[in-house]
Formats: sequence, structure tokens, C-alpha cells
Amino acid sequence: MDAIDRKILTVLQNDANISIADLADRVGLSQTPCWKRIQKLEQAGVILKRVALVSPEKIGLGLTVFVQIETADHSGPWLDKFAQTAAAMPEVMEFYRMAGDVDYMLRVVVADMAAYDTFYKKLIETIPLKNVTSRFAMERIKATTAYKVPDLPRP
Repeated sequence: MDAIDRKILTVLQNDANISIADLADRVGLSQTPCWKRIQKLEQAGVILKRVALVSPEKIGLGLTVFVQIETADHSGPWLDKFAQTAAAMPEVMEFYRMAGDVDYMLRVVVADMAAYDTFYKKLIETIPLKNVTSRFAMERIKATTAYKVPDLPRP
């Protein structure tokens, strides 16, 4: 990726609906080369998809919970089953395997405490877990989906 590809990524992360003409103008290209670069970035898996970002509160999903999970079983089959189970739950927005005293971290978004209780019961019924700790977000101070695209490394 060169500096122009990096500029394209920076602009698209902030506005994926920008017209090719406007994007090309902002990055200093004509439209056809700009479009071809976008296609190459998509084919290379750098651009994963283009989506609409939705306000969770405006659709009735006002509770964000960070769920820390510890397990006594670290086998491949257990992880496969757990990953499959958690990934299939629509309330799970993000799912990480961690280093340290917590094995897994989930970011769960639900309507309210009752909805979280339903989610929690479903989670603990599906697979054995050693410990589950839930931390409830009181306020979202920052949320972004745009990565800071690093400058080209200097030779």
C-alpha cells in the first residue's frame, strides 16, 4: 500500500458513501484509477465491507456489557464449541481470546438488564465455564470504527 491507498482508506472509513469523484479529488487521482485502487483494496481484504453504523440506543439496545470469561478447559474442542456458540449469539458484538487472568472477553449489547439475564442464562447453559464476570457500561465516552492508518514506513 502506498500513501494514496492510505489516504483512500482514511477517507472511506469516515464516509463510505462519498462519491468516487469526490474521493478521487481528495486523494489527488482521477476517478478510474481511484476506483481500481478501491477494488484492489477490497480484493486484498484490506476493505472488509461497507456498512451503515446504527445508534444502538435509537433501536432499543441501551445496555453494553463487557463479559470476562474464565475456563478450566483449554482444549481445542472446547474452544471450537465455545467460539461457535458465542459467535452465533447476535448479542455478542465482539469476542476476544485474552492473555492474562481472563481467558475470553465479550462485548455484549442488549436492551436492558432483563435481556442481559436471558443472554447470560443461555450462555452458561451451553458450555461449562469456570467464572463469568459482567461489567456494565454506564456511559460510552468514545466509540469509533475508524483506524488511524499508519503513514508509510520510512526507508
